[in-house]
Amino acid sequence: MTVSVVQDAAADATSVAAEVQAPTLLQSVRRIGRDVAAAHADDVDRSARFPIEAFDALKEAGVLGALVPEGLGGRGATLGEAGAGVRALARYCASSAMILAMHHLQVACLVRHGRSPGLLRFLADVAGRQLLLASATTEAGSGGRLRESSCAVHAENGRFVLEKRAPVVSYGASADAVLVTARRTPESAPGDQVLAACVRPDVLLEQTGQWDTLGLRGTCSPGFMLRAAGPLTMIVDDPFADVAAETMLPYSHILWSHVWLGIADAAVSKASAFVRRKARHEPGTVPPGARRLAELDVVFHQLDGLVSATLARYDEDAGGRRAEGVGDAVTLNALKLGASKLVVEVVSGALAVCGMDGYREGTPFSLGRQLRDAHSAELMVSNDRILGDNAQLLLLSRDPIENDRHEGKP
Repeated sequence: MTVSVVQDAAADATSVAAEVQAPTLLQSVRRIGRDVAAAHADDVDRSARFPIEAFDALKEAGVLGALVPEGLGGRGATLGEAGAGVRALARYCASSAMILAMHHLQVACLVRHGRSPGLLRFLADVAGRQLLLASATTEAGSGGRLRESSCAVHAENGRFVLEKRAPVVSYGASADAVLVTARRTPESAPGDQVLAACVRPDVLLEQTGQWDTLGLRGTCSPGFMLRAAGPLTMIVDDPFADVAAETMLPYSHILWSHVWLGIADAAVSKASAFVRRKARHEPGTVPPGARRLAELDVVFHQLDGLVSATLARYDEDAGGRRAEGVGDAVTLNALKLGASKLVVEVVSGALAVCGMDGYREGTPFSLGRQLRDAHSAELMVSNDRILGDNAQLLLLSRDPIENDRHEGKP
C-alpha cells in the first residue's frame, strides 16, 4: 500500500469519526434544552428577561446558523430539522424556543430571497459569528397589517436610511440585526414594500413600551422607535410580497406550531408521570386520571398530526412544495388556527389529569407556565384576523378539496 493511499485511508477514518462524534442539530438543541434552558426557564418567566444562558449555549453549538447553507458556513438544515430543534427546546422553555423559531424565520427569508453580495456575506457572518436576527414587520397605526408600511426607504449614494415606529420588536434589545419592512421609496404605495437587513451598530432602538405579559415573557417584545441605515445591498432582492407569501407565511406558522407542540410535549409528559406515580402507589388499580390521560393522548395526536402533515407538504428540502396561491394560504392559516387551539386543549387536559399538583407552583407537575405560554398562540397574529383573512380567501377560491384532487395531492 502506497503512502498516499495510507494517508487517504487515515483521512477518511478521521472524517468518519468526526461525523460520528459531531452531534446533530436536534441532539445539540435537546441537550441545551435539558441542561441549560430548563434550569433557567422559571427565572426567565418570572423576571420577563431574555434567556441569555440558553442563547449563549445555542451560539456555542452553532445553532443560529442552522438554516444558513453549508457553502456559507452554516449547517444547511431543512425546515423539518429546524422545527424539530425548536420543538425540543420548547419542551423546557417556550420563550427560548419562540425566539429561536423567529430567528430561523428571518434567516430563511434571507437564504431564500437574498442574492446580493452584501446579503451573502451577511449570511456567512450569521453562521460564523452566530448573530441573532429579529424583525420589525408591523407598524404603529397599521392595525397589525403585515403587508402595509407607512415608513419608507430613503436612498442616497448607495446607502439607505429609514425610521419606523414598531409596536413590537421581539427580543430587539438583544438582537444583532433587525429585518425591517418599509415602502420601497417615499413615493411608493403602502403595499410596495421591501425587506431591509439592518445591522448593529447602524440600528438605534428607543424603547417606547413595556413587556409584562401573561405568557412567553422571556421573548421581551416591547415597542421601539427604530432608526437604521446601511448599504443598499442589504435590501433583500425580492419584493416583500414574495417574501411574505413564499417564506414568511409557511415558515412562521410551521415553526411556531413546533413551539406549541413542544409545550404540549411537556404537558403530556407531566400528566403521564403523574398517572404512573399514582399507579405505583396503588398497585393493581387503574388510577382515576388514566382515563383522562387516554383522552388527552387523542388530542395530542391531533395536534402532532396536523403539524407533521403540514410540514411534510411544505418542507421543500425534504421533497415538499413551495407555498403559493390562495389554497396554500388557507392551508397554512388553518395550521395556525388549529394548532393554537389544540395546544391550549392539551395543556388544559394535562392540568385536569394532575389536579392540584399541576395547579400549584413548585411541584414536579406544575403546569402554570405551560398554560400561560399556550394561550399566547391564539394572539400571535390574532386568530380573529386570520379567520377574517381565510373567510375572504375562501370566497375567492374554488373548492380546495376538489383543487387538491385535480392536482393529485393527498
